[in-house]
Amino acid sequence: RINQNPNAAQTAQPDYLLTAATKAAVDEYWSITRSTNPSSLFVQHWAMIQYTDPDRYIFTNSSFQEFWTVEYSSIVNLDGIIKLADARENPNYKGVALVLRSWAFSLLTDAFGDIPYSQSAQIDQYLTPSYDAQKDVYLGILNDLKDAQADLDPNGKAISGDIIYNNNISLWKKFANSLRLRIALRIANREPDTSKQVLTDIQNEGGAFISSNSEIAQLIYLNSPNQNPISNYFDTRDDYRVSKTIVDKLIQLNDPRLPVFAAKTQDPTAGDYVGLPNGLLVGDASNYGFSRTSKPGAYFIDPHAPAIIMSYSEVLFDRAEAAARGFSDEDAAGLYQQAIAASFNQYNISLSNADLDSYLNLTDVKYDANNFKKSIGDQKWIALFGQGLEAYAEWRRLDYPQLQPAVAGALNGQFPLRFIYPGTEQSLNGSSYKQAVADQGPDLLTTRLWFDVK
Repeated sequence: RINQNPNAAQTAQPDYLLTAATKAAVDEYWSITRSTNPSSLFVQHWAMIQYTDPDRYIFTNSSFQEFWTVEYSSIVNLDGIIKLADARENPNYKGVALVLRSWAFSLLTDAFGDIPYSQSAQIDQYLTPSYDAQKDVYLGILNDLKDAQADLDPNGKAISGDIIYNNNISLWKKFANSLRLRIALRIANREPDTSKQVLTDIQNEGGAFISSNSEIAQLIYLNSPNQNPISNYFDTRDDYRVSKTIVDKLIQLNDPRLPVFAAKTQDPTAGDYVGLPNGLLVGDASNYGFSRTSKPGAYFIDPHAPAIIMSYSEVLFDRAEAAARGFSDEDAAGLYQQAIAASFNQYNISLSNADLDSYLNLTDVKYDANNFKKSIGDQKWIALFGQGLEAYAEWRRLDYPQLQPAVAGALNGQFPLRFIYPGTEQSLNGSSYKQAVADQGPDLLTTRLWFDVK
């Protein structure tokens, strides 16, 4: 018993471990400089008014290091909770940890493609884990989420330390199913039969999805030092503006979310809201004027603003798409309209029935059953504002909205289609890294991932 601290616990407590792993994973997911930054720039929600290299698709193999490291660290900790849950015979801890671990894996594979999955958490056994093909990662996640659903029992042993749903297991069951639906659609262009089976399984289990804005999966931040990471960033820096692409779209639609997503320009301008084109050279960007372009709205830079993991609006869009694909017998058009209304309500935007109807019947909004990808893709892109990683995955999958590449982009007129692996993978896990590149394609931003069907 030498070299043991008599004043410290030798075995981690699952509740403390759950709190820490959740906060680390969500903070990284919502971090402006590491994951929100590139993905929100790629989908043209945000733009950069200084230090514009990321907006021009200029990255190094250290650019995504912290995202990779923190998410995998959280995965290892969540795996530790699963082991503790088995030892303590508390399946609810296991179920919650499986859901969060599945979400973290999905963020990583959405961004990078092939990733360590089956060997990734057993660091004692696999110091240089092999990479699993993206298809196998998604299928593994779906199996894990099905197991989680079986583990989660509202009448079972209680848990503590849950900072997303305050230990409410019924809501975790809904989130687990909603995440299954998201992943099922992620692979729908490749594996439609599997996608449909996921929907059938959920229905046969009698499972429910997130069904109101009060059930959104989110982390609500507190005061410093636990404030929203975006708020923390804007306290000292001023590098970002709202993209001209989305500002112009919201103006065109007379969309009531505009004053939520964007702040009025500091100096008076025609129309009050001015977006910045993506991917400008530094001088050109600064010429637009710091005080004559719109920062993100106050909602998003408030210290207590939530990090949205999965919204009710997204779930409704997903159910609409599942119906449009014939995976369910629900009403696609009705769910699509409900999704837009839920997005308004998420931001406390109250419209009269007449105003909502007039918006839903605009030519560019009205549901088109003959091109559900365009209808859902365009509106989901708006609704996912701020959720850079999810918006980026869905834009690649649905191919809508049809964006123009960065003005002075560094990829010869191409868009980034993935993140590049961190350099430590080449130096510390070289043989596995090389095999992944051989299987997937060059480790470049422009390499198309398996789920992203052209």
